[in-house]
Amino acid sequence: MFALPLPAGRACSGSGTVTHPTKEPWMSAPEFSPPSSTLPAATAHAGARVPAAEVRTPGAGLRQILRGPSGLGTAGLYPARHDKPPTPPTPPTSPRRPEPSSAPAEGNPIPGLYHHPVPEPDPVRVDAVSRGIKAWALEEVDLYPEDWEEEFDGFSVARYMVACHPDAPTVDHLMLAARLMVAENAVDDCYCEDHGGSPVGLGGRLLLAHTALDPLHTTREYQPRWAESLHADAPRRAYRSAMEYFLQQASPSQADRFRHDMSRLHMGYLAEAAWAQTDHVPEVWEYLAMRQFNNFRPCPTITDTVGGYELPADLHAQPAMQRVIALAGNATTIVNDLYSYTKELAAPGRHLNLPVVIAEREGADERAAYLKAVEVHNDLMRDFEAEAAALAAACPVPSVLRFLRGVAVWVDGNHYWHQTNTYRYSLPDFW
Repeated sequence: MFALPLPAGRACSGSGTVTHPTKEPWMSAPEFSPPSSTLPAATAHAGARVPAAEVRTPGAGLRQILRGPSGLGTAGLYPARHDKPPTPPTPPTSPRRPEPSSAPAEGNPIPGLYHHPVPEPDPVRVDAVSRGIKAWALEEVDLYPEDWEEEFDGFSVARYMVACHPDAPTVDHLMLAARLMVAENAVDDCYCEDHGGSPVGLGGRLLLAHTALDPLHTTREYQPRWAESLHADAPRRAYRSAMEYFLQQASPSQADRFRHDMSRLHMGYLAEAAWAQTDHVPEVWEYLAMRQFNNFRPCPTITDTVGGYELPADLHAQPAMQRVIALAGNATTIVNDLYSYTKELAAPGRHLNLPVVIAEREGADERAAYLKAVEVHNDLMRDFEAEAAALAAACPVPSVLRFLRGVAVWVDGNHYWHQTNTYRYSLPDFW
């Protein structure tokens, strides 16, 4: 049993128990200096050239996050893939992330955007998840009409999830993430945006859909009507079915965590809808506050369920862990703003994204606003990695290290998917 102080002044033990250590000098939190970057910051000055992104060398604390613990008793942190026997732990000098493939990835990364290349997703798993998710969408939940098939295929959810969850022990575990991702996008498209969505009445639709995740407890008289309503439209059918599968693998604590994160997401949808109804462009800080809720957070926080293990609830709830998760969600969501920028400009109406808000609120031209948004992303990424490394050093519990590693890999996989999904995204001509 050991106890080391967390950055917030609390400590964790190997069992996940939070303690309050005495203030002895030897128990002070280890100093952490963020690793210096070789990546020049993107600049918003007109006429300035923005360098292509470079991969910086992570510091020792950061390497520990994704390398994870090694030695006796830690083999279970590295589950076998494709049902092969586990390989021996890698040497301590190995990089914190898997080595990227030597073959160039499809699409171009945003110049100046701080990111880490990832290996190409396993094509065997991609194919298995692709076939499984399409069968689920068509045969189990009747998710979309025939004329939406090309768009569904173009989303490439299988490649997305395999890239984000390389430690998933089986295809069935990957399918948990794929169903939830597809269901969340169905709600976004059909309730909020592209396929009949509207800010008008959104709160009522979201509340009823949320009961597919967080079930209604009512009287016998009204229970059948509610149960019937879960089959009323594609988003509710998808939420209900995806959650049923998730509950087969998730612990009660993991399920409750996911419901909480989905409540956050739905609150973010409602804030954006309220601004649309009043034609309000928020201040940049207000927009970033909304994006902390309307973001990808529900996806990386299920990384332990998809990986077949559990981060204990008391460790997940630690303020330091919550900050790491929030920064990861914020950074990955700004990636979406940047890669979907031209797509949203071409769509009818005004779509709020970070470059648009910066341009309007800070009086910048389109190019300068976009490059400023790249800077914001890079700052969030560096903060995420610095906070994660500090937490890994302060609380080296195996489940904490593996969870931090999983969140960081999800961040990288999310960028990979945006960069390579040329069906959906293209870059503006700012360089």
